[in-house]
Amino acid sequence: MKISLSLLCLALISQAAVAADIQDIKLNDITDKPTSLKAYAGKVVLLVNVASFCGNTPQYKGLEAMYEKYKDKGLVIVGVPCNDFGAQEPNSAAEIVKFCTDNYQVTFPLMAKIHVKGAEQHPLYAALTDPKANIPGPKGDIDWNFAKFVIGRDGKVIKRFGNRVQPDNADLVKTVETALDAK
Repeated sequence: MKISLSLLCLALISQAAVAADIQDIKLNDITDKPTSLKAYAGKVVLLVNVASFCGNTPQYKGLEAMYEKYKDKGLVIVGVPCNDFGAQEPNSAAEIVKFCTDNYQVTFPLMAKIHVKGAEQHPLYAALTDPKANIPGPKGDIDWNFAKFVIGRDGKVIKRFGNRVQPDNADLVKTVETALDAK
């Protein structure tokens, strides 16, 4: 009994540590300026690994529509370019911005390109995909572009969604709306 209670406590502490730590993990924005998710503290964050030449790239349109609909209520979508899947994001930062703006009128924040899996996996994605994080939704490594994480106003990860989940998916929308309504 003591061992299982101790293990439960460790799991809860580990989950809380991951939730608290992800806001402190250093990132660079698309202009290479240092930042972190702490810049969005108090907002609901939809974190998405993105790519310009992927079958899922048209999701940019739905992501921008979601951002426009909910940004005044406290949603921020954060796009994180990644070239880990089929070299589908080979562009430079300037080319990524131009592509997103010209083709999808993206106005939500974009970060600098990072690795979301593999030996060079960014610490943010290492924390998000750590089995100890116990995040509801798909488990393990990110398997393709446009995987999504909903992060609450308190910085805790609420749920993970797979890459095929469209921005207008009922469960994703409900999760975002519920997070926005939580105070």
